[in-house]
Amino acid sequence: QVQLVESGGGLVQAGDSLRLSCADSGPTFSSYAAGWFRQAPGQGREFVASVSWDGDYTHYRDSVKGRFTISRDNAKKTGYLQMNTLKSEETAIYYCALDSQSRVRVTDQSASWGQGTQVTVSS
Repeated sequence: QVQLVESGGGLVQAGDSLRLSCADSGPTFSSYAAGWFRQAPGQGREFVASVSWDGDYTHYRDSVKGRFTISRDNAKKTGYLQMNTLKSEETAIYYCALDSQSRVRVTDQSASWGQGTQVTVSS
């Protein structure tokens, strides 16, 4: 059973960096694509980044390309999102996701979710 726990969120200033972690206690982490989504207050959940099961393929939303880096360590069953040069409009709850069908890219239709971690970026 998938059980994802995010950590690493917090309050930072615009331009600062944060590294989010997502630990999975279940048996399937290394088999499927993983990723991150976020939800800002009053808005819907949006895709941020995804990494394939083996870490070879990554996808990012356009606005974070060059600033965010997604990675995973299957031996530790943990995923990461390194976020640099954060912007105030990126204040949101960040959710870790593990897909249940795809090994290449995570989608919200087939993902299991963590409880989320709050990221607040002050301007």
